[in-house]
Amino acid sequence: MEFSIKRDVLLKSLTLVQGIIEKKNTLPILSNVLLNAKNGKLTIIATDLDLVFYDEISEIKIITEGATTTSATISGNSNIKFDLKNENKLNLITDNSDFSLLCLPTDNFPNFADDFENNEISFNKSKFLALLNKTKISISNDDTRHYLNGIYLHVTESQSRTYLTGVATDSHRLSSSSIEIESKKTFNPLILPKKTVFQLCNLLADTNEKVLIRTSDSKIEFKIGEAKLISKVIDGKFPDYKKVVPTENDKILTVISTDFVQAIERVITVSVDRKEGVKLTLGKDNIKFSVNSTNSGEGNEVVKSNFTAEEMTISFNSKYLVDIVSEVEDKNLKINLKDPVSPVLIEDMSDKNSYYVVMPMKI
Repeated sequence: MEFSIKRDVLLKSLTLVQGIIEKKNTLPILSNVLLNAKNGKLTIIATDLDLVFYDEISEIKIITEGATTTSATISGNSNIKFDLKNENKLNLITDNSDFSLLCLPTDNFPNFADDFENNEISFNKSKFLALLNKTKISISNDDTRHYLNGIYLHVTESQSRTYLTGVATDSHRLSSSSIEIESKKTFNPLILPKKTVFQLCNLLADTNEKVLIRTSDSKIEFKIGEAKLISKVIDGKFPDYKKVVPTENDKILTVISTDFVQAIERVITVSVDRKEGVKLTLGKDNIKFSVNSTNSGEGNEVVKSNFTAEEMTISFNSKYLVDIVSEVEDKNLKINLKDPVSPVLIEDMSDKNSYYVVMPMKI
């Protein structure tokens, strides 16, 4: 195998590979990336056995076709020439450097059978990325409840329209976002793992291509331009999240989103680890934000707002509020409350298909 390629073209693909390859592997082959130069294209494949990334690069000059597996950390200048000397040694030559990388035979690299249904669904890249970003903030890190370690993707219907809805929860907060799809499309509910979600966000952030999705019983495939991401889905049952979405919260707080989040970020600076809860005293026309840290002091700030009920004091994990408000598109934040101990519903008036639920905390 012998070919030359521009460094920037190769690096773009290898950067995405880094997040998939596990640093500590019991199988050495999984620390490598598969390079296959054939038919005028370079195919790059990386996997951790749960997630597979494919990319195809056509900006390449192939002298001799072939394949090998080697380290994904490849450096060099503007143009890199690859020359496979034998099945264990790959030479990388640039204008002023020469590297020899160890290789492993391609026979040992996992083979993946594609058994996807032909029922393909396409999405606008920006809308799908927004769905992922709005829901991923609530993914749980609790390994004892593995079915919460991802985004639950499923089809919902509202006012005779069909949506793909994503939901995530860690039992303290919940995020939901939906995008409209064609009603005739079928999509079996699945839980998309956290690692896949973050890799997908990286991939989508760097492209303007449409997203094509196909599913099988245990996997999902995303095709974005020349790249493909195939992932196993989480085997488990997602809880009935609709039971925790408040429907009778009639006390409405409205406040400018930037004022709200900046006030939280300022008062929380008195907390050494920034993990203290923030107390909100809601008046008719303002909110008083308070943080009281036994180790480092206290901080208070008042922001203009509008509240439709009598004065109420309620406390939250500050990070949960900042994460949510950072995803709200509208300049105004609408928070629906019931009392100081019940879950609150946060709406985005610029995106009627997204909402957030947060549990208050005791301080």
